[in-house]
Amino acid sequence: MCASPPFRSCGVEVGIRRMACDGTNMAAATNVTDTLPSIPNDVRPPITNYSRACGVMPSLRFLSTIRSMVMSKGSTTIEKLILVDTIERLGVGYHFEQEIEDQLREIFRLQSEDKELQDNYDLFTTHFNFVCSGNIAILSLADEDGEFEKTLTSDAKGLLSFYEAANVRIHGEDVLEDAVAFTSHHLNRMVQELEPPLQCQVKRALEQPVHRGVQRLEARHYISFYERNELKNDILLKLAKLDFNYLQNLYKKELHDLSRWWNELDLISKLPYARDRLVESYFWGTAFRFQPQHSYARIAITKSVLMLTIMDDTYDNYATLEEADLFTEILEKWDINEIDRLPDYMKIIYKFILNIYEEYEVEAAKQGKLFAVPYAKEAVKQVGEAYNRHTQWFMGGQMPTYEEYMVNTVVTSCIYVFLTVGIPGLKSASKEAIDWVMSEPNKALIASPGFADMQMTSEVMT
Repeated sequence: MCASPPFRSCGVEVGIRRMACDGTNMAAATNVTDTLPSIPNDVRPPITNYSRACGVMPSLRFLSTIRSMVMSKGSTTIEKLILVDTIERLGVGYHFEQEIEDQLREIFRLQSEDKELQDNYDLFTTHFNFVCSGNIAILSLADEDGEFEKTLTSDAKGLLSFYEAANVRIHGEDVLEDAVAFTSHHLNRMVQELEPPLQCQVKRALEQPVHRGVQRLEARHYISFYERNELKNDILLKLAKLDFNYLQNLYKKELHDLSRWWNELDLISKLPYARDRLVESYFWGTAFRFQPQHSYARIAITKSVLMLTIMDDTYDNYATLEEADLFTEILEKWDINEIDRLPDYMKIIYKFILNIYEEYEVEAAKQGKLFAVPYAKEAVKQVGEAYNRHTQWFMGGQMPTYEEYMVNTVVTSCIYVFLTVGIPGLKSASKEAIDWVMSEPNKALIASPGFADMQMTSEVMT
């Protein structure tokens, strides 16, 4: 059976505190803050604004133990790379970002001198060598004619690692394209003959390669796979379970607050043609920033997706061409004094948009990021113009050129809105960085890894 079973109790001192954060037990949820352990300043990432979460942070003893394992001087290069890969796949890598970066930099520096990495290019180690040496590791598995050796086709575990490594490809990397075709063919051929949990991992990878997945969903799958691994590290497994459940409870608390805000607005009863997609919108937020310290970004993205969904439905399904033109014109002015020119239902939308960005400006001021406000507002204006342009094409029977359509699609993907909306929550964000990213569409797309994959799975929003 390959279904992901529910987590069993870890049986550790801090336990897993499951608390449903609904309106009937908010008092209990609030009181949980009294039981949260204090977090020393040297624990990474900085723990801030977690006190509202419903749950218990993972044990510091576990964090310290795993940190020592990562930094261990007695491990071989391959052992270190496998440990780092396991930590990342289990979803707890964010606790050890600096340690992992230090280890990978050191491995990269020593790679040319490491006899083990030079001589042991089997399929399994290729996955990890690829981190350090890219296509060189892949090419070492091909013969003189560029064909992958047939002797590789019987190693299921190695093929799976090879397959995952090759899926990090970009356009134009023909060797990796060939590697994906080679590995997927042989994995499909042998998958029914494999035993769990390897069979389950292969099925999941063929359905959704890790690189193209949503990190928390992939972590949940991998925890179940890892739990059935005979060579598992029990401390690392317990840490992963505690961490997953802690974050899940934090997400439930955030979603509770968002649900209350959304219900109080009651926009759906006023705009019955619009999709009601609160949970799906929040899922986008967790996909972009799952770490506990990024609560602001998740909430801001959720509100933005809700706003964009209403705008999209208005342009596509409800507004007349004249109303769409008028709304686009008023949105460009960004002035509440212009609201009376709009139809009544559009007044609701316009006020909703302005209110969201009033909150945004307040938060940006608190965080010293006021420079982001003009970018954020301009991004929304551009989306309105792009939606309207698409409506005019469709309703007016116009046929845009391919180039025109693609330029417009970059804007309607809402990438600029998502890039700007989280800036107040990013300490490292600067005006110079935003100028650079926003200057050309290609830069914006490159700066958003995983965004295209989120777009591909956005059918939940339709």
